[in-house]
Order: sequence, then C-alpha cells, then structure tokens
Amino acid sequence: MSTSQQADPLIGRLVDGRYRVRARIARGGMATVYVATDLRLERRVALKVMHSHLSDDAVFQSRFIQEARAAARLADPHVVNVFDQGQEGEMAYLVMEYLPGITLRELLREQKRLTVPQTVTIMDAVLSGLAAAHRAGIVHRDVKPENVLLAEDGRIKIGDFGLARATTANTASGQLLMGTIAYLAPELVTRGTADARSDIYALGIMLYEMLTGEQPYKGEQPMQIAFQHATDSVPRPSVRNPGVPEQLDELVLWATEKVPDERPADADEMLRRLREIEQQLGIAPQVQRSLNVSGTVTTDRLDSDEVTKVLPAGVVASTAPAAEDDDNATRLRRRTRARQAKGAWLLVLVVVLAALAGATGWWFGSGPGSLVAVPQVTGQTYEVAQQALKAQTLVAVKKQAYSLEVAAGKVISTDPAAGARVEKDSRVQVVVSQGPAPHDLPALVGMTEQQARAELERAKVSVGDPQVFFTKAEDGTVIAASFTAAGSDKKVDCASGCTVYEGGTATLSVSNGPVPDVVGKPLADATAALTDIGLKVKSTQEFSDSVAQGSVIGMKDRSGGGDWRPGDTVTLVVSKGPQLFAVPSVLDLTRDQAVDALKKAGFGVDYNPAWNAIADSATKVTASTPLSGSATCSGDGSLMCTHGSVIHLTMTLTVPF
Repeated sequence: MSTSQQADPLIGRLVDGRYRVRARIARGGMATVYVATDLRLERRVALKVMHSHLSDDAVFQSRFIQEARAAARLADPHVVNVFDQGQEGEMAYLVMEYLPGITLRELLREQKRLTVPQTVTIMDAVLSGLAAAHRAGIVHRDVKPENVLLAEDGRIKIGDFGLARATTANTASGQLLMGTIAYLAPELVTRGTADARSDIYALGIMLYEMLTGEQPYKGEQPMQIAFQHATDSVPRPSVRNPGVPEQLDELVLWATEKVPDERPADADEMLRRLREIEQQLGIAPQVQRSLNVSGTVTTDRLDSDEVTKVLPAGVVASTAPAAEDDDNATRLRRRTRARQAKGAWLLVLVVVLAALAGATGWWFGSGPGSLVAVPQVTGQTYEVAQQALKAQTLVAVKKQAYSLEVAAGKVISTDPAAGARVEKDSRVQVVVSQGPAPHDLPALVGMTEQQARAELERAKVSVGDPQVFFTKAEDGTVIAASFTAAGSDKKVDCASGCTVYEGGTATLSVSNGPVPDVVGKPLADATAALTDIGLKVKSTQEFSDSVAQGSVIGMKDRSGGGDWRPGDTVTLVVSKGPQLFAVPSVLDLTRDQAVDALKKAGFGVDYNPAWNAIADSATKVTASTPLSGSATCSGDGSLMCTHGSVIHLTMTLTVPF
C-alpha cells in the first residue's frame, strides 16, 4: 500500500454505516473517488467524496446534491449509474456504479490515436448516453476523454454529468483548467452560457482527438487555448491523419461550428448522422471484450478534475483486503472452468480448421474464387479494352454514348464496373465515347440576344459577351452568330442555323440600333447625342454654302469600314460657312474690261443695259458693289464674296458727245 493510501483517513472507514472504503481510485479538483463495498447489497461501488474545503460552501454543496439527483434520473446503458447520495457530518458523498477498466484518456495515451472502427464504436456509445441526458433536459457541460469509461467487459459509459462545472475558478488548478478548456465551446468562452450544443462542440473536439491523437488547439496558457476556440476553426482531421474518411471529417466540422445554431441541435441529431456514416462505411459498432490496454491507475491523480475513474484489475487486491468470497473453493472452481474452456477451444479449433478446408475447396471450385475481376479499361480505345477483357476470359460488347469528359473513341465505363467479380466468359458492356452530343440550332439572326442565348445554353454551348454594333436593326437583335467546337479554332456560321456540339463556344453579334442622324445639328448637340450611345467624337471643319456655320455637314466613314461599335471615335465635318473670295478692283476700267475681270474671278456682273449702246472705249467704271440679294459678301477694306455673287457696276462716259 502506498504512503498516500496509508495517509488517507477514509481508507478502511465505514461511511454512513453501509459503505466500507477499500482504496482510493483518483483525486480531482472537487472530489476524491474510492472503491468501496456496499455491505447491504454486497457489491463493489465507486464512492465519490466532496473535498472538505468545499463543504463549507452551501451553494456548491446544494448544487452537488441537485446535480447528483439529476444524473441519477438517467437510465441508459451508456451512462454511469448513480445509486445513492448522502452526507455524514460535513462529508458529502455520491455512490456510483463501479466499472473496472480504463478511461478513454488512458486508451489515448496508450494508442496515441484510435482506428476508425474504435472511434465510431466509442462515439456511438457516448452519443447514446448523452442523447438520453439531453432528452431529460440535462447538459453535461464537461464532456472529455477523462469522463468516458471503458469497462473490462466491453461496456462504454459516460460519467460525471454536470459536476465538474459546479466548482468555481478558484478550485481548479491551472492544469485542471487546461484539461477543461481543451473542450470548451466558444459560447462558454465569450458568454459563459451552455446548452446541449456546447456538449456537441466538446464531442467534436474529442472526436478530432480520437482520430488524430492530438487536440486541435494548443497553448502554454489556458487563455491562449480559449482564444483559439473563440476565433479559429477546427481543421479537418484528415489533414493530420489521411486515413480519416471524408464523412468523419464533415462530422467533426459540423459539431465544432463556431455558431451554436449551425451545430447539431443535440446528441440525438448527431447520433443519427453517425449511424448514417456507419452504414456508409460498413462499420457496425461492437462491444469490445478486450481493450488491449495495460497499465495501472495512479491513486493520487492530479491531471484532471475528472474523478469518476475506474480501477484496473489488481489494484483493489494490492490496496485492500481480499473480497470475502475469494477463498480456496472459489479458486478451485476458477481453475476447473479454465480447463473446461481450454478443451472447448481445442474442439472449436478442430471444427474451424475442417470448415476452412471445405470452404477453401468451395471458394476455388464454384465459389467467389472461381470468378474473375473486370479489368480497368476506362480511357482506353475499344480495341485495347476488348483485348484486356479477353485476357480475363471475358467477352466485350460495344455500346456508344455521348460524353463531354471523355474523348471520342475512348472507353467511358464498363458494366459490370471495373473490379467487379464475374463468372468466366461473361459479357461485359463497354461504353465508348462518341464525343460531345450534337444539337441542331435554328437561324439565330433576328432573334433577341436572350432568345439566342437560351437556344445555345439548351445545347450546352457556352456564350461569352456579345459583340455590339450600331446597325439599322432593332436594338438587342442578333445580327450575326458563329460556333467553335471544343479543341478547334474553326468557326461555323450560325446566322441561318447550324449544328453545334456540347462543350463548344458561341459568339453573338448584337445590334445597338442605328447611329443618330446629326447632319445639320449644331456641333454641341451632335456630340451629346453620339456620346450618349457610347461613341467618342472629334471634329474637322469645311466650307459649306448650304449648311450654317457651326453645324454638322456630315460624318466621315469608319476607318477600316464596317459598322460603328461602342467606344469607336467618329469624325464630324462641321461647316465653316460659305467660302469668300476677293472681288478684283475694276475701278477706271472700261465696261468690257471690268466685265471680263469679274467673270474670270468667278463673279457675275450687273449694269444698266443702256451702256451696251455706247462704245466700250467711251466707258469707265466708277464703282462696283454687290448686287443686293444675289451676293454673300463681307469685307474689311477689300470686298470678299462667294463665287457666283453678282457685282453691280456703275459707269461714266470718258468723252463728251
């Protein structure tokens, strides 16, 4: 017996005249657990005794009793049974089911991480027990591996419902706090509130630990871990252990969502999902008769505030008197049963070997051993697939199908699928790709853009952004269309209809309506009208006899030809008004000389016809002025007029009659 065991005053004591304390199992932050004998019912029990320094706290003591009663109401094969609760003097105690075995924490220390079947088996049992608690309105609030008990007979139970949360922060050492914070839900960190979904979060962390052998969050200080719970997302277990199935990855992520509403509502919902995963993975949870874990339980454990521990076989014998029924007769009966069991096992072994020999003959004669596996031929040509099947004594039957993913002439799949075991000479359907499926399209020109897109999308043809042109066609109308097959650069005109193939791309040209007519409009108005439809404007000037100065004469043709497109720059020709020319001076010239000079300069001539009766030599021009209403002129010192303007001549006689 250890020194700590000898120093414990409760060992050997009779509690409440009924429970004989035999040995100490474990010690935690709020209570110590002993193995004791219930003298009235002659059975081993676990006796949980509240620490004396907490007995003065009436609120804590009341909560200890209240939550013990709540746990006692649970009747589930996966919940540690609570038999009794009492108080002797200042000592409050709880009597619970005694389960020789280990805790999940000890199993994790031994194996580091568990196999998928082990994990599923344990989670199924824990969720079953926790679901019973949630249905009864009880929130555990301290789910972790230390609270999961794995009995030697294969039973899996969860214990210590709600008790660990009854203690205050002052009663937990930093090490104990670390053990609890590792499974603390974010809402407990940020708001201090807990419900069934907080238990679900802790289960998600525990599931991660079983699959990977480590906790998702680590830190030297409790607050570092708490901060990670509140801010970080739990990674997929498969990052640490690639052997974890995707379904269990998703279950961990679902259970550890930061927002409680996004987790399973309670253990029942999570258990239903686990049972679906069990079916998908082909795992049937089994009662483990042997946990294959060795080791002893320290009698003064301080690594957790979890005090509902179990005692491996042998500890009681070394720390307490032998049970009353462990006499020589009992030992003799045990040896007899052992010999009988050994003989039975030998008989079973002979029967099994005989059955195995018969099964082997059947397997290779007419059973599965006589079957052949369908080879993997996906992606091969039909000829190659046919030869591969023939090598396995199978007959290929060709079938064609369209496929977007598999190139034409390559095998898409087989029926039966690759790996399936079939009888020799069986027919195997080989599905060969014909490439993308074809679709006949109607004429697209004249449709609206939406109508043309719908036709193409029904044919599984992708359509990019359209090319837009200004044409006489109505705004939004398709004016051209082309198709390009996947893997090809050749464009096919689809204006009047065409055949397209799934997976290809189409290009549409769409009308943006006609360019506004701006001839005769002032430059500012014309510029505004064109920029409103997405065209850029620049201008040049020309003389015009017909268009007012500052107004648009016309628009130059598009560089390179074709229709205008949004973003193009158009050049407007703006009128400078009519062009003026200098009127030659004809003063002092004779009539005919003046007429000849003006006509040669491009001007008309007007004078009194009476002058035609007088000899030219006797005439002299004394003035030349534009004829009102027949000339466009201006002048600052010298007369400027448009060609064709009529100049009126004033003349005089040079000799008297």
